[in-house]
Amino acid sequence: MTEARGTADSPRRTNGHRRVPAPADGGGSAGTAPRHTDGEGVDGGVGLTALLVAAARTIETHRHDSLAQDVYAEHFTRAAPVCADWPVRLDGVPDGDADPLWGRFARYFGLRTRVLDDFLLRSVSGDARQVVLLGAGLDTRAFRLEWPPDCVLFEIDRAGVLAFKHRVLTGLSAVPKVRRLAVPVDLRADWVTALTTAGFDPSAPSVWLAEGLLFYLPSRAETYLIDTVDLLTTGGSALAFEAKLEKDLLAYRDSAIYTATREQIGIDLLDLFDKGPRPDSAGDLRAKGWSASVHTPFDFTHRHGRGPLPEPNDALEGNRWVFAHKPLP
Repeated sequence: MTEARGTADSPRRTNGHRRVPAPADGGGSAGTAPRHTDGEGVDGGVGLTALLVAAARTIETHRHDSLAQDVYAEHFTRAAPVCADWPVRLDGVPDGDADPLWGRFARYFGLRTRVLDDFLLRSVSGDARQVVLLGAGLDTRAFRLEWPPDCVLFEIDRAGVLAFKHRVLTGLSAVPKVRRLAVPVDLRADWVTALTTAGFDPSAPSVWLAEGLLFYLPSRAETYLIDTVDLLTTGGSALAFEAKLEKDLLAYRDSAIYTATREQIGIDLLDLFDKGPRPDSAGDLRAKGWSASVHTPFDFTHRHGRGPLPEPNDALEGNRWVFAHKPLP
């Protein structure tokens, strides 16, 4: 795919009339997320976190009080040597739910999966028939959710991640329940051209999801992404994303979740997260005319009756789930 040219403020033209700014470079300088190549898979860096979430979905699937079912998640963890010894059931974790990684943190991912499943299905119950997953990772919603028959789902991620996913799902003879189009492109390259070339229509309502993505992007790249979604959407569209509000992420370096993730599986999330100040993306959307509601994960723990609750030195304290809707003209 074409690499970014110009600055983040340079206009780009797509579909003959919509101006979209050039991609913002997401890495390389101090304080930004690590640089990745398009061919990287899931065996290191940010890609490895996709396996962490898949393992969490596996544990959630096997819970007696499961909030979300994903029969494919375990196959991803089994196919990657780097996580061959990770647990896939809570009864394989000595401390069970008391374990900060495979108990509390995994339950967080299970809750997040359910909440965002519900958001997507509600959003396509109206006129929207295009769904865009930004940084799709090992998402299997195309295979496990019941979609309207005329929906199309676009999965954007780096080629290496999508290739691993394709290999595992093909080996299972998995069949999507929706028209599914993989868009192999790095989000710091010209993903707009890649998406529209794949068939995305900016003039039709759409639903967008950035799940577990923005943490890794510098502020400028997050703003570019949100601005671009606004430019590529029409009235009746919706967007959900996850954000972090902490002013100092390193203040939570010794939290139970970050410590367990580092020590048990060698993933230093704070090393992968961008350390710079975060933009007010929900506020930016409201300024553009969207409605936007902001929730803590704990709001949904209370709603569903299970999930993480606040605790001291909590790495989840600053997490927010944002749900935005663009009104009809």
